[in-house]
Amino acid sequence: MRQDRFGLSVTTAATEALDAYVAGIDMLLSANAGAEGLLTRAVELDPSFGLAWIALARAAQLAGRFDEAKAAAARARDCAPSLSEREQRHIEAIALAVNGEAARAQETILTQLRDHPRDALPLSLLLGVYGILSFSGRPDHHEAQRALLEMLAPHWNGDWWFLGYLGWSHAETGNPQSGAALLERALSANPRNAHGAHSRVHAHVELGESEAGAAFLRAWLPAYDRRSQLHPHLNWHLALFELELGAPERAFERYGAAIRPAAASSAPMPTLADAASFLWRCNVYGVGPRPLPWAEVAALAERAFPKTGLTFADLHAAMAAAATDAAALERRIAELQRRSEDGTLPQGEVVPRLCRGLGSYGRGDYDEAATQLDRAMPDLTRIAGSHAQREVFEDTLIAACMQSGRHARARSLLSARLERRPSARDQAWLAQTS
Repeated sequence: MRQDRFGLSVTTAATEALDAYVAGIDMLLSANAGAEGLLTRAVELDPSFGLAWIALARAAQLAGRFDEAKAAAARARDCAPSLSEREQRHIEAIALAVNGEAARAQETILTQLRDHPRDALPLSLLLGVYGILSFSGRPDHHEAQRALLEMLAPHWNGDWWFLGYLGWSHAETGNPQSGAALLERALSANPRNAHGAHSRVHAHVELGESEAGAAFLRAWLPAYDRRSQLHPHLNWHLALFELELGAPERAFERYGAAIRPAAASSAPMPTLADAASFLWRCNVYGVGPRPLPWAEVAALAERAFPKTGLTFADLHAAMAAAATDAAALERRIAELQRRSEDGTLPQGEVVPRLCRGLGSYGRGDYDEAATQLDRAMPDLTRIAGSHAQREVFEDTLIAACMQSGRHARARSLLSARLERRPSARDQAWLAQTS
């Protein structure tokens, strides 16, 4: 039987279809444009190629085309009865995730990994800032990802994709130096792995290396196809480095060219998160044009996420509403509060509390903003995302404390961050609290 790049048997009668599938999976796992074309070629050559169909489903899901993803998953399930047990469970795990059954998908993936620890595509669904573990609501999702990866590491033999996520997990669990070393190995093996590049940026963030991070991205990004999944987000990271380095005009040019909804190539949720959090930071930092260009971000939030349900989207929709539409924000908060009380919000009370804090900050009630945001901090990791993404809420709390005269609390927060990594902004803020 034929095998994929990870040494796993693959059922297909067409050698060319397998070649297209293997290349497409690498493009998908490295977040490079072109994966869908290769996978489509694979199913054209072999319409019964179940693994290629489920990979197409995952690609469509990542692009935010959910109806298309579900249709491709259904095709994969139709092919499954004639496949091996490993392939059947591979298909089922991803199909469950595509159809919104995250808990069952996680259980199936973990079972699969016990038997087939190198089954990369199902494993990938658990990982990263928007993976199943991150969105589970558990406060230790970073530690859970690292523990899983370290358990699997003996089976992976330094694979570039695996090292990229292992390095990221080190950076997010307080070991950015060891994470950076792992990521250098990953990028040496595949310099165009965008997930590896993204993880390397996170190590720069956690080490406080804004100049080095910006230099890395300025060298890496020009060859990255702007149609690729992480193009807006990597530009977002570079824009944040530019804000930290005192170049807000350059950051705003980057926002307009690659991050704002009209320019971004990513799915609605990451587009909303990047655009809203960038503008909110500009508001908190007091930089950028006035008024800030919130209208298209608020329109995306209302169009793509009119109801609550995806917490990370809800929080960033709340930023846009706090800046543009207080009534819309209150409606979202009320719905989130109901879901928190009836147990259908995995992240719990931290979500409506953060939204209230954002609303208070937006209307200039800094004392109430500080109260709400401070109460949310112990559960902040539950909202998903990375340290870099969640820092916007810490920044808002610090700014609210400074605006409301809670200087001791601001100093405490800033000192803790500065012990972890250097920051010119935090040093400047700390000087203002004395």
